[in-house]
Amino acid sequence: MIAILDYDAGNTKSVEKAVTYLGQQASLTRDREEILTCDRVILPGVGSFGDAMRRLKEYKLDQVICDVVERGIPFLGICLGLQLLYESSEESPGVAGLGLLKGSIRRIPEQEGLKIPHMGWNSLKIREGARLFQGLEQGMYVYFVHSYYLKAEREEEVAATTCYGTEIHASVEKDNLFACQFHPEKSSAAGLKILENFISLESPVKEDC
Repeated sequence: MIAILDYDAGNTKSVEKAVTYLGQQASLTRDREEILTCDRVILPGVGSFGDAMRRLKEYKLDQVICDVVERGIPFLGICLGLQLLYESSEESPGVAGLGLLKGSIRRIPEQEGLKIPHMGWNSLKIREGARLFQGLEQGMYVYFVHSYYLKAEREEEVAATTCYGTEIHASVEKDNLFACQFHPEKSSAAGLKILENFISLESPVKEDC
C-alpha cells in the first residue's frame, strides 16, 4: 500500500491515478497509523509553501513525515512536496519548513523572455547511480510547474539537475528520502518509470530523524 498524504493540497488525485495505473494500491490519507503501516509514502503538492506548512502542522503530518523518514520507509516529495522538506523558502519568509534536508528554496530569477512560473518540459542531467532514474536515458524530458526552485547545500544529494534561467536541483535523494521538483505523474512514460523505480526501492536502514 502507498500512502498519499492528504493535507488539502493540489495534485493529489493525479498522483493517486498514476500509482493505481502502475498496479499499486493507494490511500489518500492523513491517518498516522495507516501512514506508518504503508510500504511507501508520497507527499505531492501544488500551492504556497506557507499555507502548506500550516496545513501539515494542523493535521500533525509534520511529525508523521519525520517518523516515516526515521523508520526507513521510502518517502517521495513531489513539486511543493520537495520544497517542504527544506528549512525555509523565499516564498514565505519566516515560515519554517520540515528541515529534513539542507538547502534553500529560491525564486527563479527574473530574466527578459523568461516566463515565471516555469511551466513546461525540460531535460534532466542525471547523476550516475541515481536510484530514481535507473533505466532512463540521460537528457530525458519531464514536466515542471513552479516559480521557486531548490539550491541544495549538499551536492552529493542531488540526483538530477535542469536549467531554467539558473541551475535547478530538480531531484534529490538521501537514504530513504527522495524528491522531485518536476511532476513524474505528468511526465508521460518517463515519469511513470520514475514512480515505478520508487515503488521498487528497497528500504535502507535509517538513523533517527
